[in-house]
Amino acid sequence: MAKKAKVLDLSGNAVKEITLPMVFMDEYRPDLIRRAVLAMQSNRRQPKSPTPLSGRKTSAESWGTGRGMARVPRIKTGSRAARAPQAVGGRRAHPPKTDKVLKLKINKKEKRKAVGSAIAATIDQNLVRSRGHRFSEEVELPIVVEDTFTSLEKTTEVEAFLKCIGVWDDILRAKARKVRAGRGTTRGRRYKSRKSILIVIPEEEETAETKKIKFKFKSAKNLPGVDVSYVDKLNAELLAPGTHPGRLTIWSESSLNFFAKNFTEAR
Repeated sequence: MAKKAKVLDLSGNAVKEITLPMVFMDEYRPDLIRRAVLAMQSNRRQPKSPTPLSGRKTSAESWGTGRGMARVPRIKTGSRAARAPQAVGGRRAHPPKTDKVLKLKINKKEKRKAVGSAIAATIDQNLVRSRGHRFSEEVELPIVVEDTFTSLEKTTEVEAFLKCIGVWDDILRAKARKVRAGRGTTRGRRYKSRKSILIVIPEEEETAETKKIKFKFKSAKNLPGVDVSYVDKLNAELLAPGTHPGRLTIWSESSLNFFAKNFTEAR
């Protein structure tokens, strides 16, 4: 059965009601969502390895027998062992290789179903709250906004709208950074940032108007944890960061028309 959603104006008032696309009724598949997210993350891994001659560029030779010492190669200017993997100071036996395949694969249909399942998870109140998002009890999911929302030019205007609809507490939650535990604090990764609201705007077209929207709506990107995405650029990682589905999402009214064309039925 198709579900209904209220369309809000910039004051947070419901102006009309629309029927949600069938993709919002997809089956919840956390296993597929996890596979799709991990496949995306694996594409960003950079292969690394030492040079193939690492640990072998040495003058070390074995002293042979008759000295009462192990026959490992030793450097000629002393007695320290080298080159042998089992010796202290020797080369690594099995170092990382750049030819190792790090990318995970996922079928196209599985990836498509994972995105549909992640979209459906955004309207589940329990999933969204269990993911850690904070919003008032009066908020009804999904949050659908008029297209005039994409014309806001200032961050203060976006902030005022988020306060009107009762989701500003989630921005404050994301603003509180956490100090990372471990060695990463000394390597430029001192703070861990939380993910907050995902804002979905109509699909990008090669027109002057959409380029104008793309330039203006950078105002929302200054808010902590907020991501802005075109509806045709949505992926499993945006909808389920860290493989955890149920992200708090704000949809523009026109962005839902994309699913009517490309997600014609619940799979």
